Amino acid sequence: MTRPRRRLRLPVDPYILALLGMVVLATLLPARGAAAEAASGASTVVVGLLFFLYGAKLSTREALDGVRHWRLHTTVLACTFVVFPLLGLAARGLVPWLLTPALYGGFLFLCLVPSTIQSSIAFTSMAKGNVPAAICAGSFSSLLGMVLTPLLAVVLTGSSGGGFSADSALKIALQLLVPFLAGQLLRRWIGGFLARHRRIIGFVDRGSILLVVYTAFSQGVVAGIWQQVTWPRLLALLAAEAVLLAVMLSLTWYGAARMGFGRADRIAIQFAGSKKSLAAGLPMATVLFASHASLAVLPLMLFHQMQLMVCAVIAKRRSRDPEAAAEPVPVAGPGAA
Repeated sequence: MTRPRRRLRLPVDPYILALLGMVVLATLLPARGAAAEAASGASTVVVGLLFFLYGAKLSTREALDGVRHWRLHTTVLACTFVVFPLLGLAARGLVPWLLTPALYGGFLFLCLVPSTIQSSIAFTSMAKGNVPAAICAGSFSSLLGMVLTPLLAVVLTGSSGGGFSADSALKIALQLLVPFLAGQLLRRWIGGFLARHRRIIGFVDRGSILLVVYTAFSQGVVAGIWQQVTWPRLLALLAAEAVLLAVMLSLTWYGAARMGFGRADRIAIQFAGSKKSLAAGLPMATVLFASHASLAVLPLMLFHQMQLMVCAVIAKRRSRDPEAAAEPVPVAGPGAA
């Protein structure tokens, strides 16, 4: 008697549904006038609070402990801040016949955002890869992204990216980097409290981003965002992002093999080097793009859900590889956090 095949469930993140709900709410009931000013002010405050919490939660010492596995971390950083941006620049050829200039600006910004931490760790663990290396790689990416993402945005987009300028870099330093560094400085005293109240901090974290999304899309709706993005353009954007993800997943997996990395390290490189952080990218977009933030964050939101679904399938298959049972999963040593 043959056993029924189990269906593979694709993860539809409830938080993504909440983010889409904010888009719908902003479309139906956008903040206008005094309400828009209040929402914008509140958004500025919560973004600073959000990055303060990021700084207070992230252990710099743990991240720096992973320097011993420098080849792996350098590979992930090169994928995140070199290969991704180069592919984003190459996509300029899709304008205007496939992507509008505004959508391309968001697509390019997506390519500049740092990698994720949580989902990279989760998928690496599921696939029986090098989890400590994934922790360190994600941490390095987040730390460097605080500086590299705005700098790359200024250099690569200039004045055509919806308002990028040197003033934008200064603004992001004051609104994001300063709170982050303040959190790092105070981590010694408040880190324990945050560790004991992770659920409350999580609500603040996610609630802040929901407010950012509502504020950004309210501005976009008032400015006529849905008159600028038609269904054919939206489908074209999804197709371009699918190609981008496929290219990066292939490069990180087969490229790591050519560089001599073992299976466990290749898994960490693939999941940490092919993904982009929604949590870090959304607040940065609101600072860098200002009134154009709605079009800037749309590609990132779509890519985030796409990467979760595709990487879940890959991680499931990797966990069933014959090599997974034969090769021990690294729990210490180079790259351990």
